[in-house]
Amino acid sequence: MTLLTFIFLAVNAAALLILPRNMALLPLLVGCCYMTVTQRIDIGPITLTVIRILVAVGFLRVIVRREGIAGGFDGMDKLVIAWMACMVASSALHPGGRAPWVFNFGQAFNIGGIYFLIRVFCANHDELTGIFKLMAWLLAPIALEMVSEHITGRNLFSVFGAVILEREGKFRAAGPFAHAILAGSVGAATFPLMLSLWNEHRLTSMVGMASCLLMVGASNSSGPLMSLIFAGGTLFLWFRREWTALVRWGCVAGYLLLELLMNRPAYYVIAAIDLTGSSTGWHRAQLIESAIAHFDEWWLAGTNFTRHWMPTGVTWSPDHCDITNYYLQMGVWGGILVVVLFLAMIVTGFRHIGAILSSLPPAAGRERFITWCIGSALFAHTATALSVSYFDQSYIFFFLCLAAVTSLKFHSTQEDDGNEEAPALEDCGEAHAAGCGAAGFRTIHPICEQRTFCPP
Repeated sequence: MTLLTFIFLAVNAAALLILPRNMALLPLLVGCCYMTVTQRIDIGPITLTVIRILVAVGFLRVIVRREGIAGGFDGMDKLVIAWMACMVASSALHPGGRAPWVFNFGQAFNIGGIYFLIRVFCANHDELTGIFKLMAWLLAPIALEMVSEHITGRNLFSVFGAVILEREGKFRAAGPFAHAILAGSVGAATFPLMLSLWNEHRLTSMVGMASCLLMVGASNSSGPLMSLIFAGGTLFLWFRREWTALVRWGCVAGYLLLELLMNRPAYYVIAAIDLTGSSTGWHRAQLIESAIAHFDEWWLAGTNFTRHWMPTGVTWSPDHCDITNYYLQMGVWGGILVVVLFLAMIVTGFRHIGAILSSLPPAAGRERFITWCIGSALFAHTATALSVSYFDQSYIFFFLCLAAVTSLKFHSTQEDDGNEEAPALEDCGEAHAAGCGAAGFRTIHPICEQRTFCPP
């Protein structure tokens, strides 16, 4: 760790301890967006990255200030805890002494730590909107740096050990992230969150969306472009929400049809996707087939050796191939139960989104749109995970979506309960209309003196 990194870490750690709760995620986002994972402190087998240290400081803050999760533990929270426990427990069946224990515990700490800190620091739509506004302005310098990197081939974050990538004479900008695909994927999946600011914070929204698009373009990778298409498709469904079930089942039917028509498994369709002229879709499809063929090697508790799965390996390890699939990566880490729990978290996230939209009244258009945008971002991450493993700090943006919808579900349920207790319009006569403000805003009922939503 360089002296500059140490100063950066000290400032962010201090800010994390003293900022008010609704701003406490800012130092974590700064640490994610402006520092690489290569800056670290090694203590024996333990590696302390900047993000990992900031997460530990965040838990210290929560303990000292006695901050907690609004509403207590949700089903999603229990799934995350179960996932963390399975990750650590699977290490017992791995050879290699302490190394698997240390690595798997580190992964559990990273993901679980970020998830629960977001649960503590973000409790409602207003607080999430504040976080999205911060993200918009934090990503703007990253986007400009990536554009410069794409043109010149010089990564300004190389002073912190960032990578410089080139393929077929074209530079692929990665910024502070470990790979260009991850940098572009962050931009693509964050685009819906920036759009959610449009109605109330138009300038910030435009800055955020422009930054996301520049990150996707500068990465020069097919994966982020596909993620952006997935995000855009789900955002379009906002205007035709009644089509959601039809589209969902249509996708299932389409996949089954491909299974019948194709000579190879239907997932080989990703091998035909090449939006930049340099895609490696075949590798990703072949990896899925190889993982299925070697299922007996990793299903119980993961595996320490995957080099024989694919024709090519990776430079950082003689024992592994390039696992460009987040779901399979989790299987390699901890076995099929870890994968199932992760899938259960994603499914629960989408169910929470449905529950939130059902509980919010039609007049709460702002909250409903923000929720839909978070769902679009989550869907983009879910699709992206089929073609890339989140092996750097980019996982923070994935689990931000899961933690956000869990907090919003509790908040919207509380509001829904409050609305149910309020008297119906017809019970209080026409006096309600006389005391009602603008449609969609809360007001005090002139007769029953209950706070309720005004009808449009």
